Amino acid sequence: MTKKVLIVDDDPVQRRLLEEIVKRSGLECIEAGGGEEALECLAAPAGQDISLVILDLVMPGLDGMGVLEKLRPQYPNLPVIVQTANGSIGTAVSAMRAGADDFAVKPVSPERLQVSIKNALKVNALESELTRTRKKSRGAFTFDDLIAASPAMAQVLKLGQRAAKSNIPILLEGESGSGKEVFARAIQGTGERRGKPFITVNCGAIPANLVESLLFGHEKGAFTGANEKHKGKFVEASGGTLFLDEVSELPLDTQVKLLRAIQEGEVDPVGAKHPVKVDIRLISATNRDMIQLVTEGKFREDLYYRLNVFPIMIPPLKRRPDDIPALVELFITRFAAEEGRKIAGIMPDALEMLKAYDWPGNVRQLENTVFRAVVLADGDILTKSEFPQIAAHVDGFVPEPPPVPAVSSGPAASYKGPAMIGASSRALPGFSGPAMTGAGIRYLSDSGELRKLEDIEAEMIRHAIDHYRGHMSKVARGLGIGRSTLYRKVKEMGLEASA
Repeated sequence: MTKKVLIVDDDPVQRRLLEEIVKRSGLECIEAGGGEEALECLAAPAGQDISLVILDLVMPGLDGMGVLEKLRPQYPNLPVIVQTANGSIGTAVSAMRAGADDFAVKPVSPERLQVSIKNALKVNALESELTRTRKKSRGAFTFDDLIAASPAMAQVLKLGQRAAKSNIPILLEGESGSGKEVFARAIQGTGERRGKPFITVNCGAIPANLVESLLFGHEKGAFTGANEKHKGKFVEASGGTLFLDEVSELPLDTQVKLLRAIQEGEVDPVGAKHPVKVDIRLISATNRDMIQLVTEGKFREDLYYRLNVFPIMIPPLKRRPDDIPALVELFITRFAAEEGRKIAGIMPDALEMLKAYDWPGNVRQLENTVFRAVVLADGDILTKSEFPQIAAHVDGFVPEPPPVPAVSSGPAASYKGPAMIGASSRALPGFSGPAMTGAGIRYLSDSGELRKLEDIEAEMIRHAIDHYRGHMSKVARGLGIGRSTLYRKVKEMGLEASA
């Protein structure tokens, strides 16, 4: 979903100018002619899609400072850029104290405003990600924090919110990487156990001889290597939520003890003389066909019906294409911050390509794909060239080969001899020799003399820049020289326009 910017200014000419600048940044616009109208836009259903406000301070009626005072308590995280013809320090300080994120003096240059927009959106995205992380650590993550705008998730969210109000055992089903653990955290953060422990156990990653000890605990000296007492995950989660991921991978002997723990509300630590009472909210998850496992005798039928009291199916990412833009934005923000990269966003055609892909690995695959693109990106915005594996599997998005530079039709092109480096699948005009495939770099002049080495080198660098579409890192690697050397040669040879 494209981000929307609310432009608030009583001057229609100024609004049109700002609209053009905002659209150049790949954003959509909503206009308001005054302070009251701006607050109405934010309060409307479409207001939740507004990601940024550009606010004029001097307006009739409710001015910019009045809008800030009413806006901040209700929308504390909404970035606001204020602008005014009065560029005094006092005005700027007052606006920043009122909650503005940036201050611009009219007439503001398009470049200056675009930088302010990018910075404000980036900081807001980082703050949102930090807020999500803090909520997860505190057990306060809710359904409002989920990225689930696709219609396929509407019924799933309703079921999750209803299940969160009780202590009923829940079984989350869905493909690997579809977000079952995040959904489980939202259930806990919405229910009565909000803020209590959320303990995750990956049942498929535990060695068979340690499953019982890890789940139910053990006493000191209960077996070789038990040098101290271990509480076990059931006891750690007591009062909160225990999330059993890939529960279908549990061994059959452990399934018997798990069934008793769920029925009786108590566990028997290895080597203990007495059982220990526990109070947990149990949420299980699987990517397997549990009915088939029960039929094959690989999973106990009585335990299955104990776990499958309230089943919820999480749809795969290919059925949730509307969630991909928000997920991509989230991952770009996170990985750009972690890697210290200045990535502003993604090109619309690249985003459409990602939405058209099936994503067999679901959200986890998308996350890793964006991570790779952020690390390999040469520019400040991701393009289709950063996703070659995805483009190869999406019809209509296979990267096109770089265009072959045009060859002059002058005398040089009609030279009949081995005067060009490389080859081309199409014969050049007037050339009677073998077919060639390169850019057609001549090493003989029109008079048949050898050209100067620096001229040939300049032409080679120019063709390399065209071939790699201006990605100077790839140009340097292709030519086998350092980037500093490449930039120096580009400057000395006057090739800045090509670069």
